[in-house]
Amino acid sequence: QVQLVESGGGLVQAGGSLRLSCAASGLTFSSWTMGWFRQAPGKEREFIGTINWSGDNTLYADSVKGRFTISRDNAKNRVYLQMNSLKPEDTAVYYCAARQAKALYRGYAYDYWGQGTQVSVSS
Repeated sequence: QVQLVESGGGLVQAGGSLRLSCAASGLTFSSWTMGWFRQAPGKEREFIGTINWSGDNTLYADSVKGRFTISRDNAKNRVYLQMNSLKPEDTAVYYCAARQAKALYRGYAYDYWGQGTQVSVSS
């Protein structure tokens, strides 16, 4: 079965950086568009960004543009979220998701989701 497992979360001070990783199994990874989302307590799940199957095209939410970078390694079946200049408002559970498509996708209709990893940013 398809599994997505996020890792790399933790506690960091404002202005710091973290790199999240999402390991995928049970699918032909290079055929899937990947997305990153987050959900803060009491808030709805928020789209962060997406990367196409080959990794040469990305799209980001305005709230993270210029600070976060998504990349992927199809040989390792992994997608990454590099987060720089972190702010307390970035505190949330971060999820990766997979959609069986080649193109970027900004919506929420992804086919599979990971269990999430907690990111906490202190001021």
